Amino acid sequence: MAQVAPSSRSIVVADWHQCKDSKEYFSKILHKRRRKNFGLLESPMMPSHEAVDTVHYKVFISGKSGVGKTSLAARLAGLKLPNLHYETTGIETTVVYWPVKLRENGRVLFFRLQLWDCGENTLRRFDHLLPACKEQVDAVLFLFSFTDRTSFEDLSSQIAKWTGTPEAHVVKLVVGTKFDLFMHCDVPERDVRDFQETWNLRVLRVGGEVSDGIGDVAPFLNCLAENLWHQDCVTAGSANHRSQQKTGTLL
Repeated sequence: MAQVAPSSRSIVVADWHQCKDSKEYFSKILHKRRRKNFGLLESPMMPSHEAVDTVHYKVFISGKSGVGKTSLAARLAGLKLPNLHYETTGIETTVVYWPVKLRENGRVLFFRLQLWDCGENTLRRFDHLLPACKEQVDAVLFLFSFTDRTSFEDLSSQIAKWTGTPEAHVVKLVVGTKFDLFMHCDVPERDVRDFQETWNLRVLRVGGEVSDGIGDVAPFLNCLAENLWHQDCVTAGSANHRSQQKTGTLL
């Protein structure tokens, strides 16, 4: 199975959050230099003098119990990380807004990412929850912990659930959590490299404390946004191609 990857030239401006012209947009998701918490029906107040498009995506976070699914959602949203592990008893959703600038034309987009997190044991007990998580999903993040070898070995079975299904063409990324706990690392880098070559899936790494809510998560969110936008462009291109074929046949 191959991961649809962006072209070698990045689609979004990777360090845009550090540029002066981005401050107006990032100020909409910040309050006193910390991230704002957005509910399901809330959204940032966009600049009045310029129209900014918001693109909506549903992202499912998959992984064994204890790998850090809830912590990842909190990290990406700029929320306080939970001190103690607890099993998510149902479906939890977290809304993340993130502005990006497209490299090709300078267009600014606000990505609205709705992160879906469901506990592993809950998914096993209730058969209807996984289909609900998969419904109209745009991306799936497969999580493992660098301190838990079994969670890394479980990745293949996780990915298999998304192969040969209507959701097979969603964006797929693998995330290794607790990367900062190198003293307790149970997954060596050579195994990660072998996995990437075998599955052709990129592995992202997260860990440590979130210091400012922007710079720490910018590489991750930019990567996710870039893959989602690229997938949309590929899908739109395929649809246009099929439309042209049908039109040609009618003519």
